[in-house]
Amino acid sequence: MAIDTTPTPIPAPVAAEPSAPRLSARDRLVLFVLCAAQFMVALDFSVLNVALPVLGADLGMSTSALQWAVTAFALPSGGFLLLFGRMGDLYGRRRLFLAGLALFGAASLLATLAWDPASFLAGRALQGLGAAAIVPTGMSLLTTTFPEGPARDRALGISGTLLSLGFTVGMVAGGVLTDLLSWRSTMGLLALFALVVLPLAPRLLPESRTPERPRLDVPGAVTVTGGLLSLIYALTTAAEHGFGRTDVLVTLAAGLLLLAGFVAVESRSAAPLVSLPMLRRRTVAWGNLGGLVTFSMMSTVVFVLTLYLQEILHLSAFETGLVFGVQGVLSVVAGSYAPRVIGRFGARRTLVGSLAGQGALGLSLLALGEGGWSVVLATAAVSLASMCHLGAIISYGLTVTSGVPDEEQGLATGLVTSTQQVGITVGIPLLGVLATTAPDLRSGVHTVLVLDAVIVLAAALLVAVGLRGNRTAGSGTVEAEPLRAR
Repeated sequence: MAIDTTPTPIPAPVAAEPSAPRLSARDRLVLFVLCAAQFMVALDFSVLNVALPVLGADLGMSTSALQWAVTAFALPSGGFLLLFGRMGDLYGRRRLFLAGLALFGAASLLATLAWDPASFLAGRALQGLGAAAIVPTGMSLLTTTFPEGPARDRALGISGTLLSLGFTVGMVAGGVLTDLLSWRSTMGLLALFALVVLPLAPRLLPESRTPERPRLDVPGAVTVTGGLLSLIYALTTAAEHGFGRTDVLVTLAAGLLLLAGFVAVESRSAAPLVSLPMLRRRTVAWGNLGGLVTFSMMSTVVFVLTLYLQEILHLSAFETGLVFGVQGVLSVVAGSYAPRVIGRFGARRTLVGSLAGQGALGLSLLALGEGGWSVVLATAAVSLASMCHLGAIISYGLTVTSGVPDEEQGLATGLVTSTQQVGITVGIPLLGVLATTAPDLRSGVHTVLVLDAVIVLAAALLVAVGLRGNRTAGSGTVEAEPLRAR
């Protein structure tokens, strides 16, 4: 990506409490298409989880091989995000978004009709590749369609709500569909989503791309994609088998070396894939740190809480799904109010406050015992923590993308979604394994909760200090100031 050496313009101040904008009918349809696609991808992350034992028995997959149902999707969806985000900038975001939708739908159909493990895993890998095209281009289409200010705040609020809700709905719907129909219906649901969204998108979405002649940084693309693929493979495999395996250690080392090589390549490239000056902006650096922590730590809490509810409190999978169903409902509530909170207090304060709230509510889960009241505590704490989590999602997205020129929105949103994917991937392997390998599950869960809360609260403090020189406008706009500037 060509480095823009001109200073990023600082948005003009706006009123402290802007009124919520009224979207036109076309704007609502555009928002529906983009949010439906994001919801579909979020649904895919969780809808299959409870169906894995049934799926394995049907296709003849061993228990150890079932992790590939998740890993086959995670590898391409995380590994190609930055590359596809930049390709959207250069060659057309709508074009790549539509291609991703078509691929995702066809891959979902292949997974639905899978006749053996190989065909199923091929479908999952192609789903991940389609998702890697949909997520960054969909987000950049949203941020370039809706201008900075209340309109973008509202659009990102709705998008963030549906993203969070997609994970929750997937956990509940996966169990219901598997029990009533079969595991294949979970993949069929995704194919149906793509079939609904794809015909609407070409008529509604405008094409957008950078006006310069497209140039793609091939060495940067190879090193960052290879590095992310290696890192995600190592972490997802370690979550199942631990860090002692040779393949985990080799791919972990290879991933770190390739990412280090990527930084070296980008610092010398005339047209880098990632603009290093952008990464030095305080809003981008500290905003993405907040996003990484909120995603990784919330996914860890959900993971260990699922173990606690089923293994210690002996709830069924359906009852556990209901606990997280309450979480999803309150996430919708949070999504409707988050833009107003950001409009009043700004994106920086909202991000810091949301992280602090998420960490504090995580600490409250240390009071969990073995009585029935623990279900009430778990439901209340994780639901309120998810409301804070959603506030952090929306405010970190606004923090990172505010002040970024339209021609670099694909890069900025690619960084946002890469942070999201890496966060979801790393939390459980790094902390969740402490619960699954502890001699006593309850003490292991408590250890994870303590570490989780400490990390989130420390991140809140770091983000507050790192962005303390940035003034937030009422709409949540923040200055894109370089890290070195004071």
